[in-house]
Amino acid sequence: MNGPCLALRLALVFLGPIQYGNYQQITAPLMKGEESTMRSQEWVNVWHDAMLDGLELHHATYITHTFARHTHDYYVIGVIEAGVQSFAYRGTRQITPAGDVFVIHPGEAHTGEAVSAGGYTYRTLYPPVALIQRTCSDIAGCEQGVPFFPTSVIHDGEVARGLRDLHLALTSDATPLEREARFLQACALLITRYAEIRPPERGIRQERPVVQQVRHYLDEHFAQQVSLAELARLVGLSPYYVHRVFEREVGLPPHAYLENVRIRQAQRLLAQGETIAQVAYDLGFSDQSHLTRRFTRLLGITPGHYLHSKMVQDIRAARRVP
Repeated sequence: MNGPCLALRLALVFLGPIQYGNYQQITAPLMKGEESTMRSQEWVNVWHDAMLDGLELHHATYITHTFARHTHDYYVIGVIEAGVQSFAYRGTRQITPAGDVFVIHPGEAHTGEAVSAGGYTYRTLYPPVALIQRTCSDIAGCEQGVPFFPTSVIHDGEVARGLRDLHLALTSDATPLEREARFLQACALLITRYAEIRPPERGIRQERPVVQQVRHYLDEHFAQQVSLAELARLVGLSPYYVHRVFEREVGLPPHAYLENVRIRQAQRLLAQGETIAQVAYDLGFSDQSHLTRRFTRLLGITPGHYLHSKMVQDIRAARRVP
């Protein structure tokens, strides 16, 4: 696949922000001289997350394409899902097999290509420098500089899983609260383990009044698109600290607690006779299928089956008795 062809594909899959995420599968038209089998094998999807300073994300498979030497003014953080990637970086040839993480610093020239004929598939994030620096400061609880990662290829299953889970959340229907939390968690793991100067995490104190205030706010605003930054402003602490102290006290991170509150409310509204679509709208889910996925994940039953369960039918019958 030649350069202009790939560039057009990238332009065609550029997506603007929509609610929760901006996932969309787009297929580029066949280019002159391009085999249809190659088009089906080599592809790239691109997202942008408006909540995270326009963070760009790619999910792609490359087989024959070779990236010419180039630089970025942002970080490149990726996870290889399949195959093996090779790239020239800081005077050496780096190899990243499936399961490994690679980090490229802003301003550093690099290339990229497949090692074998099978190509490779990766998920990448391109966070702006200011976003990473702010995250680093949030972790430490005080102002920090721009982190540098001296190891460009990282073999760490926990870091790889965190970055992949983050990518999946940002390209799906995750709430603003979950998107922020997963970004902070994944970056904290990467920075505290592999940055050249590793900021120490701020120690957690006993913060029961803070947790109670956050919990009450989530109980009262469950239908709104609450963000971690909003909770941090509420109690005058950093987002990362609020996330950690809440999870230690409650046993769930704020986004998981909020989801539990919403599902309990969904049960109540369904038992009162509300339709599934109306419940999804009232509780701030992006659509009915979003509610169904989350409801099923927590309760092991779909809203439709719950609606027709004997318990709900009995509740409805009791409400009709004069």
